[in-house]
Amino acid sequence: MFEKLFHLEANHTTVKTELMAGLTTFMTMVYILAVNPSILSASGMDAGAILTATALSSAIACFCMALFSNKPFALSAGLGLNAYFAYTVCGAMGYPWQVALAAVFVEGIVFIILTLTNVREAIFNAIPAQLKIAVSVGIGLFITFIGLQNGHVIVDGSTLVTLFSFSSSLANGTFNTEGITVILTLVGTLITFTMLVRGRKGYMLYGILITWVLGILCQLTGIYVPDPANGFYSVIPTAFVSAPASLAPTFMQMDFSYIASHTLDFLVVVFAFGFVDIFDTLGTVIGCASRANMLDKDGKLEGMKGVLLADAVGTTVGACLGTSTVTTFVESSSGINEGGRTGLTSCTVGVLFLASLFLSPLFLTIPSFATAPALIVVGFLMVEQVAKIDWTDYSTAVPCLICFTMMAFSYSISDGIAYGIMSYTLLNLILGKGKNISGLMYVLTVLFVLKYFLI
Repeated sequence: MFEKLFHLEANHTTVKTELMAGLTTFMTMVYILAVNPSILSASGMDAGAILTATALSSAIACFCMALFSNKPFALSAGLGLNAYFAYTVCGAMGYPWQVALAAVFVEGIVFIILTLTNVREAIFNAIPAQLKIAVSVGIGLFITFIGLQNGHVIVDGSTLVTLFSFSSSLANGTFNTEGITVILTLVGTLITFTMLVRGRKGYMLYGILITWVLGILCQLTGIYVPDPANGFYSVIPTAFVSAPASLAPTFMQMDFSYIASHTLDFLVVVFAFGFVDIFDTLGTVIGCASRANMLDKDGKLEGMKGVLLADAVGTTVGACLGTSTVTTFVESSSGINEGGRTGLTSCTVGVLFLASLFLSPLFLTIPSFATAPALIVVGFLMVEQVAKIDWTDYSTAVPCLICFTMMAFSYSISDGIAYGIMSYTLLNLILGKGKNISGLMYVLTVLFVLKYFLI
């Protein structure tokens, strides 16, 4: 049955590999079930309903990914977009969360139309092949940075970011909380890299589980002391099963009445959601597909329309259920590195999101220091592709450098792509190579310039 549905043999994979890949992807992104309600509830939404909406919309989007494209990408409520929803639209701009949900719904409908008319796929294909490699490298740096932050190896400092100080933690009494978290992250990373070098199948998932078990042992022996007030929670599950919260407080609560009286402001909100979503998704798909060798010689991805349609449908359904924009997750690369190549991987993630409705106490106990090593290792594997960039052609190499450094330093996939496209177009135009650039690249460059300098 699985062979007929997912064409496993043609994609050089097996049921076991796909299931392992799906489980690995889910383990690295399950944190969204805790983070999304925490962020969106700041807008006044019910936290329990948000968790249920997040799990359901993620599952539906993952199933759509498998159905529409047979690709191993997983989806859920996008970070950054949920913060914009809660703190900017509902906070600074003062709109009720029902209006913000309406904006997300409109964005989803617009993206469905743009996908069916091939506009989003055309944008994907317009990005030069070398720049696509840079996007993959940038995502590698980006998720490595996220992993180091999640494990508290990298923290805030006078230089914006700095290394965690063990001496300071011993002096201020935080060694048994934050300090142990850092040590477990580093140990877990070493364990995961060791299994990778030795060719151990399932190394990513085993790395997560081993690091989690080490954390449990540290807590049981008093080496690790939870401090919930500062974000260091117990790593020992106290329950395994719970009933899902009701969707009633957020289900179909979109308010479209503001469109008539605040049309321009509403369109700005929709544009902001859409801009970040479209280029975050494109960047993630480029990075993950490159790592899985799914792109052809021209840098195109077979079934791209289906991938983008799943993303758009997920966003639309998510708004109806009561969550912010649903997008493709960079953590999909963890499952891809475990060998995931088909929609069975995304289906597995979808099933686990449904299971999380009843097993949330277990899944929400997985500590960030256990998943941080997986992100660091995946980042390393994606950065490997930097060798494919032609560093002898400065007209291409310089925009590639700008693209992947901006992606990591601005903490934004979409901004990295935007600066990569702008620099590529403008530099080649100055060098007299404008005829080699597609018309759509010029259009994108103009739109980005307007966004950053005028809007």
